[in-house]
Amino acid sequence: MIPELSNPCVFMRDPQRVQDVLRSMERAGSNTVQVISDFDMTLTRFKYNGQRCPTCHNILDNSKLISSECKGQLKELLNTYYPIEIDSSRSIEEKLPLMVEWWTKAHELLVQQEIKKDLLAVVVEESDAMLRDGYEFFFKHLHEHTIPLLIFSAGIGDILEEVIRQAGVFYPNVKVFSNYMHFDESGVLRAFKGVLIHIYNKREGALLNTGHFQELRTRPNVLLLGDSLGDLTMADGVQDMENILKIGFLNDKVEERKQSYLDSYDIVLVTDETMEVPNAILRYLTGNK
Repeated sequence: MIPELSNPCVFMRDPQRVQDVLRSMERAGSNTVQVISDFDMTLTRFKYNGQRCPTCHNILDNSKLISSECKGQLKELLNTYYPIEIDSSRSIEEKLPLMVEWWTKAHELLVQQEIKKDLLAVVVEESDAMLRDGYEFFFKHLHEHTIPLLIFSAGIGDILEEVIRQAGVFYPNVKVFSNYMHFDESGVLRAFKGVLIHIYNKREGALLNTGHFQELRTRPNVLLLGDSLGDLTMADGVQDMENILKIGFLNDKVEERKQSYLDSYDIVLVTDETMEVPNAILRYLTGNK
């Protein structure tokens, strides 16, 4: 049906169910589809030439806007909390307060740096941020077929938007839910706006934004893309959902996490740095077989 689903990086617990969902979505038509995606390490690459690629937070953390003392403190936080985030032996309930603690401390450190808004574009330009291979087709095809793309990120919205703007793919059908910076009248970072979005409260974020999903109630078929088990709840705000196909990028700690991803996602892409499979699915759903 979709040859790319036979790629060696593709794993499925129930290939028949995947086929059934895809057929059902294709029959309903692409005007009933919406895409909900995580950003860091889902739409962006995890590695390039053996080197880790930066997340939205990393782009800022590694930039010249941050003092070396602050960089050290942020690295310390990463070394403390990232192993907890990816520890498959801990429950989400156990991780949750620790993730909030991490994000809150990191944001407090960034606020202390008095970052200037007009320097963010330069920081992104100078960074090693990379969208996955095939991103141009992904964004352009969704735009051409007026399929809404909601990017749901625990990163920094201002940086995320700048990455897709500089890549030339910030089309009008793209909406971003993320952590946004609050700048004072002279353009200096003073706080982060609203409720903190972290890796494990995307469900609450989805439910807080019911207006967005209300507008899309004629699109009950969802393609969800994520790279962590916390991303699975991003579509919980969707009303009267008919079908959902969940695609998970498994980038790191593959052997110990593979089973939990197979149990949770319909399609698991193991160490695949491309958008080849999502793009093939989009082509199928829009009749470009």
